[in-house]
Amino acid sequence: MSIVAIGCNHRSTPLASLERMTIAADQLPKALADLGSAENLSEVVVLSTCNRVEIYAFAERFHGGYQDIREFFGRHAGLPPEEIVDHLYAHHDSEAVRHLFSVTAGLDSAVIGEHEILGQVRDAWERSTEEGTVGSVLGPLFRHALETGKRVRTDTAIGRGIASVSQAAVALADDRSGGLAGKRVLVLGAGEMAEGTVKSLGAAGTTDVLIANRTWERAVRLAEVCGGTAVALADLADTLVSVDVLVTTTGAQELIFEAGEVSSLIERKAGRELVIVDVALPRDVDPSAGALPGVTLLDMDDIGAFVDKTMEGRSRVVFNVEAIVDQEVTRYQAVTSAREVAPLVSALRRRGHQIADDELARFSAKLAGLEPVERDAVQAMAKGIVNKLLHEPTVRLKDAAGHARGDRLAESLRDLFDL
Repeated sequence: MSIVAIGCNHRSTPLASLERMTIAADQLPKALADLGSAENLSEVVVLSTCNRVEIYAFAERFHGGYQDIREFFGRHAGLPPEEIVDHLYAHHDSEAVRHLFSVTAGLDSAVIGEHEILGQVRDAWERSTEEGTVGSVLGPLFRHALETGKRVRTDTAIGRGIASVSQAAVALADDRSGGLAGKRVLVLGAGEMAEGTVKSLGAAGTTDVLIANRTWERAVRLAEVCGGTAVALADLADTLVSVDVLVTTTGAQELIFEAGEVSSLIERKAGRELVIVDVALPRDVDPSAGALPGVTLLDMDDIGAFVDKTMEGRSRVVFNVEAIVDQEVTRYQAVTSAREVAPLVSALRRRGHQIADDELARFSAKLAGLEPVERDAVQAMAKGIVNKLLHEPTVRLKDAAGHARGDRLAESLRDLFDL
């Protein structure tokens, strides 16, 4: 049995392929049902964000589990499995644990130290639990991962500065637009990413913020929070004529702006340029629109490159976070091994006492002439011998739990005593 982590992210996969593999929120029940019914997978959690799609599973066999997950990605993305495999990374057992802890700590994000990933990991775990695909292995694993993420942000400075995709999007827009002061900004969407974006715009001193969303009530609510103005989708094209910066954050599965629509918009703007920051996955804006005169189109690749520059000089902080991740992986393995060792120790003691009881029963006729006190003494002596004989192996097994030596000792006990 193995814990496996298989997926792709902004580093391993071109954005065009990554957006095809993204699993939207309304697709999760079907995806979890599909994976949960796979031959080699016992437990499953799906983590799909703006820069990663990962499947964590407790697999009967690693290679069988990998094949089940690869085939799932192929079906979901509509691509042959052999095309999928070039983009997938795979980890198992301790490395899968380390990868999850690193993800939750923010080390594997497009924005190092981002705080949004904590909530995303929690949501993925809770959603999978609701769908019945989490059990006694992945449940404790994800609980420990979240504890690790919280400790990292409490004990290190990883979350200081730009610490979310929305903050990075606003900082990049500020950089490419010549400063957001006095600019009109339209945020398309009203979800978590949009909320983070309007907060970051406020922190940047932007006062003219417009909110457009498919659900009017959510647009109004977000506009009230940031002191902005809600815009109806029907008026979006006319409104964009006066906008300097557009930030798109929707969860739409199809393009919202084709290149032709952006071209028509630029013509109406009569020389007024437009900076578009597309943080949606799949993308909201046709990538070819970036080649149009007067349009600066930025996406998650651009945000990643921008953040990489801001991270220069923070190697010490990353080193400290990696040290915490290493400590937590070791602690998780120790706790897990101790939990697994307990039934083995109990089984060993039961076997020893059963042998003693059988031998006492076999000699019951010869012991019949003893007084009750004498029989009790013989029984106590037999149990005492068993306890003393098993004491040292039990202590050594518990002390070695969580390490390779502990695994070897446990396996030896199982073989020697047929446990």
